[in-house]
Amino acid sequence: MKNYQKLGTDEALRRKLLMREQVIDAVRSFFKQSGYHEVETPLMAACPGAEPYLNLFETTLQRLDGRAQAAYLLTSPEYAMKKLVVAGMGNIFQICKTFRNNESLGGTHNPEFTILEWYHVGVDYLELMREFEAIMMFICRAVGRDSAHFVYQGREYNLSQPYLRFSVAELFERFVGLSADQLLDVKALRQAAAARGYDLAGLDGLNREMVWEELYNQLFLNEIESQLASFSQPVIVYDYPAPQAALARKKASDPRFAERFEVYLGGIELGNAFGELTDAVEQEARLRQDLVLRQELGKKPQPIDQDFIDALHQGMPETSGIAVGIDRLVMLMADAASIEETLFFPSHELFLD
Repeated sequence: MKNYQKLGTDEALRRKLLMREQVIDAVRSFFKQSGYHEVETPLMAACPGAEPYLNLFETTLQRLDGRAQAAYLLTSPEYAMKKLVVAGMGNIFQICKTFRNNESLGGTHNPEFTILEWYHVGVDYLELMREFEAIMMFICRAVGRDSAHFVYQGREYNLSQPYLRFSVAELFERFVGLSADQLLDVKALRQAAAARGYDLAGLDGLNREMVWEELYNQLFLNEIESQLASFSQPVIVYDYPAPQAALARKKASDPRFAERFEVYLGGIELGNAFGELTDAVEQEARLRQDLVLRQELGKKPQPIDQDFIDALHQGMPETSGIAVGIDRLVMLMADAASIEETLFFPSHELFLD
């Protein structure tokens, strides 16, 4: 039976599915009380972003005059929301659907998923960490969960502020035995991977930047991310190496690293945040580098959103922003083992073999 067919007979599943409404109500209440504007931006665009490792859903916009234009379902509302920040909207949030192709159907992923994204003007990424902690406490109260003794899948966690915080460099030193300097050195990363028995044959023929990124991702996923599940508190991982900056600005005190953080609980990544890059020239250069990497990975190149670059040229105030997976928040609050237990119509039921 499919989820919607079980609603009348499976009370436990019904409670999990209805937790989505409670979580979204709590999120809206938090931001309205905090003076944020709720915005709505397009989910389909001609310029979807240049993220090298994401796969897109592509369609065709058919015009009445017979012309056809490539269109894409967005992986994030980020560009449009930043344009609104430039336009003077102030603090804004959005709850919307986003889309990523070539995702697993189940577990902690769904090709169509719900995202919460917000931008706080005039604060740095450290303040945004505290704001994330505050909204988690707020949601717990709203749905009747004890944040100090938060039970998920049989394990107890303490969601009280402050969360554990580790820089990426600290985690590599703790779990991989590499210093900050070695973390940024492709030779040291290769030696660490080889010592752990990783198959490095796939690195042949890649350029130095791609080799570093592949080794970094493998070591972080296997040696570090797996360890984050052992902590009995949420963990904020911050100050990512500059090649992992995405749309985050580099740290003024050490430009080898960027003002980016991610939040984990029980091994589940909940959010990805940036002290936003506001330099239009640097942003365009990064996007062009991403397009080159997409081509090297065999992915279709995408047009750069020049309107986004033009907006940054107008001047974007200091802003920090974060994207949070609503489905994963619902998983936690409903004590659900997988995302499909939180969706009335999970993708694996819609696209059966």
